[in-house]
Amino acid sequence: MPAYSTFPTILDEEKQISITKLKEFGLMEPDSFKSGRLSWSSRGEEIGSINISVDLRESPHCFLWYTYNKEEQVRYKVNLDSVESNLGRGRIWYFVCPHTGKRCRKLYGVGKYFLHRDAFPDAMYECQTYSENQRNMNKVFDAVFGIDEYDDWLYQKHFKTHYNGKPTKKYLKVLEKKNMAKKMRKKLMDYFD
Repeated sequence: MPAYSTFPTILDEEKQISITKLKEFGLMEPDSFKSGRLSWSSRGEEIGSINISVDLRESPHCFLWYTYNKEEQVRYKVNLDSVESNLGRGRIWYFVCPHTGKRCRKLYGVGKYFLHRDAFPDAMYECQTYSENQRNMNKVFDAVFGIDEYDDWLYQKHFKTHYNGKPTKKYLKVLEKKNMAKKMRKKLMDYFD
């Protein structure tokens, strides 16, 4: 008898707040206090929004306020933490989850609050729900039909192809995957012709 489906919460489909988005909106400037509004949409229709103020002065934190379930006003503070960049260029910022106390770069709005993913033990990423066959098929189709993505990698603005006159490991790996995808695509085309 097969096991009953658990219908886990899929984190990829939930509302998210990320440090990267806050940076894009200009809210993470050093020694500043800034506010903004983040909204989510589905099929062109807004499905939610949140107001965020970020204070990076003395005790770094962000303050979140929004309406939960179209009736309850929710307001709370999320502390921020930073570490020195290993490249020596500024600081790397993290949220400190109000529930778990863990540092993270993304908070997920599964329930009433935006929290670290470990606060939702039954939640999964979509790829974790795939069967082994689905994962194998995805690898094949990604390899065959993802040739354009390899070109995108190769022609990125700051992608290093060579260092000290030698090709970089990443460059060689991308070239190898691209050549392999071309061979697989050719085999598929020959098979269906």
